[in-house]
Amino acid sequence: MAGHSKWANIRFRKGAQDAKRGKLFTKLIREITVATKAAGPDPDNNPRLRAAVDKGLSNNMKRDTIETAIKKGSGTTDSENFDEIRYEGYGPAGIAIIVDCLTDNKNRTVAEVRHAFSKAGGNLGTSGSVDYMFQKLGVISLSSQLDEDRLMDAAIEAGADDVITHDDGSFEVLTPAEDFMTVRDALVESGFPYEHAEVTLRADNLSPVNEKDAEKVLRLLDVLEDLDDVQNVYSNADYPDEIMNSAE
Repeated sequence: MAGHSKWANIRFRKGAQDAKRGKLFTKLIREITVATKAAGPDPDNNPRLRAAVDKGLSNNMKRDTIETAIKKGSGTTDSENFDEIRYEGYGPAGIAIIVDCLTDNKNRTVAEVRHAFSKAGGNLGTSGSVDYMFQKLGVISLSSQLDEDRLMDAAIEAGADDVITHDDGSFEVLTPAEDFMTVRDALVESGFPYEHAEVTLRADNLSPVNEKDAEKVLRLLDVLEDLDDVQNVYSNADYPDEIMNSAE
């Protein structure tokens, strides 16, 4: 599981870069709008919206901006219609990749995603071609300055599936996707503040890549994440230590 943790660190840094370019806010506004349209404007009764709002606040998004996005999603102001699309494919070294998008122009989005794959020597697959390799789950990352036994008891009691201890002493609590918010809130109430928490896709098995291919894969993932219509990118790549250390 250590590879997942290291990849998460890379994604955090990438997220910070996106925020500087203003792209992260655009993506979050889309997610808030779509989540509101899907299940209503009340975050307490809409877990997807609450997660998006929490992510916006953690990235210093103003509450006024969040409220405006919710109003757009609830139909009180004019808003664009976005479709949710998932693309699946293979990158360099046969790495499985999933790309989740929110778009108002499917033709533009598929053309941009296909071009990114092709330029990297990969290719788009059909629906379901790699999705079966991943599972949807909640991941709550916590620091190393915690009592492991108490954390384990609190997490399992709240409904978590597992608690993983990494080599650096940090922890990850894994939850069913539908119980993510419940477990996260229960941990906070029990005195275990999290450093990062999200519902994500994780590969059941990682695929090792050499240093040369790892650089190609990371370059492709960066290109995909930088596309305006792309919300999230997932892969099953297991990177060599040399690559991970250079990203620190």
